[in-house]
Amino acid sequence: MSYQWLTLWHYGSTFLSAAWLTLQVTLLAFALSLLLGIVAALAKSSAFAPVRWVSHCYVEFIRNTPVLLQIFIVFFGLPSLGITMSAFTAGVLALGINIGAYLSEVFRAGFQSVSRGQLEAAWVLGIPRRQIFLSVVLPQALRAVWPAIINNLIQLLLGTSLLSAIALPELTGTATVINARTLLYVQTFTIVAAIYLLLSNLFSWVGNQVGRHMFNPPLVSPVKKPTGNLLKLKRINPFKRGTAL
Repeated sequence: MSYQWLTLWHYGSTFLSAAWLTLQVTLLAFALSLLLGIVAALAKSSAFAPVRWVSHCYVEFIRNTPVLLQIFIVFFGLPSLGITMSAFTAGVLALGINIGAYLSEVFRAGFQSVSRGQLEAAWVLGIPRRQIFLSVVLPQALRAVWPAIINNLIQLLLGTSLLSAIALPELTGTATVINARTLLYVQTFTIVAAIYLLLSNLFSWVGNQVGRHMFNPPLVSPVKKPTGNLLKLKRINPFKRGTAL
């Protein structure tokens, strides 16, 4: 048994490279999904019906079709239209589009949680609409839906395992190759499961720390305790003649 684990030890650098590739895909796709989620959420609240219709079709199509099918459409379907891309780019694009549809509903709920009284107050003060969104709406919406955003980030990390279907050497794809070479099924996939678990908990911890510092600032600065000299000040009677106020 120890010999089997020692055999996999020689693949340590391969596992680390696959984990780094998985991390890159996750972060890039998440950045894309945030952008698409915000745009789609705003589009659903647009006054123009065609914009609302496009956003609705995007969300409904993505949420009601398999993720693997969407990956195949991007990687195998787009080349028939003359759009060719690498497995890495296709994976980032497909996963970003997929999670963006779910984040659009998350952001829409966050935008609706902002009270209309604050918006009306900002309009009365003459604040531009863009500044209202960036300074009033977006910070409060992020605070309300931050746990859901981190949850989607973790789901995106786990969804990168599907990219092994298009031969991207991420964690699951790399584990499949190593397993075919060594035939150590339990040990190989146990290591990969441990790496996924480590990355998921790392994202959760980082997300909690970021949320704590961004959305829970101290309300007031700490009050210093009075020093001994202040306690010993002589009490002054303001009504006594000759006393300077």
